[in-house]
Amino acid sequence: MRVVTILLFALAISSSFGQQIFKKKQNLLGSPFEITVVASDSIQGNQFTDLAIAEVKRIENLISDWIPTTQISKVNQNAGITPVKVDKEVYDLVERATKISKLTSGAFDISYASMDKIWKFDGSMKEMPSPEAIKKSVERVGYQNIILNPKDTTIFLKNKGMKLGLGGIGQGYIADKVKVLLQEKGCKSGIVNVSGDINTWGKQPNGELWTVGIINPMNKNKVFATFPLDNSAVETSGSYEKFVTFNGKRYSHIIDPRTGYPASGIVSVSVFSKQTELADALATGIFVLGVEVGLDLVNQLNGIGCIIVDDKGNIHVSKNIDIKKYQ
Repeated sequence: MRVVTILLFALAISSSFGQQIFKKKQNLLGSPFEITVVASDSIQGNQFTDLAIAEVKRIENLISDWIPTTQISKVNQNAGITPVKVDKEVYDLVERATKISKLTSGAFDISYASMDKIWKFDGSMKEMPSPEAIKKSVERVGYQNIILNPKDTTIFLKNKGMKLGLGGIGQGYIADKVKVLLQEKGCKSGIVNVSGDINTWGKQPNGELWTVGIINPMNKNKVFATFPLDNSAVETSGSYEKFVTFNGKRYSHIIDPRTGYPASGIVSVSVFSKQTELADALATGIFVLGVEVGLDLVNQLNGIGCIIVDDKGNIHVSKNIDIKKYQ
């Protein structure tokens, strides 16, 4: 579960043209979902928000790995047995996910769901798992063993026991799809917030851009930067509430799928992008890669920005973000 360090700011006022802000919250995907739209009246506002919720449920029933009837679950059930034909929408998402896996050298990997859950972050774990148990926990993980057939749009997991889990990219994908759908239906402005995966379009009724405030999790009472979002997205991954400490070292709940060891050194990563899907996956990958390697990766990608807070409370930013401008 992702822990979020973002505050959304919206002015609930109407403009001279009668445009108003309407919000709807619901627990979807096992997480909080909030849709904010600008509409002329409550009827239109409800139409837009209902469309958004229906779209979330539609995609959840395609890609969730905990609903046994979804296409992703069928792929998992047939691991090591046979390829499974899926909708092009599902195929394309998995294909993009494998490309991000390559980009992050496997720090982001949708086959992470194959990992044995040997780390506990509920306070019950009193000692570290053995090196042997950690090594064994990731034996079935490896995006290289996801076999994609574009001609038939089939997905085959090469090894028995492999599982896909789209939690690290699926929520971002859903935010993007909701945004596109509402734009097509005539909604000129809004915010989709899928458990901290945030995408925006248009402006508030007063003509101002939507803005987000980024909090340093080591000092939660203070917003250290406020960013306007111009038809763009932001996603934050954090570990500051779910971690364990052994021998004075802090281990986060975000596990490196390549090694089986929890990521360390970072407590929060915020990624800015045009697509929430990309921001979602990159945030996880950067968290695992660490400050130096993560920033180096972001600095090579056009249109991507990043803010990292390390476990000492220090703030690191990619070269295209002038943090002083937004403080």
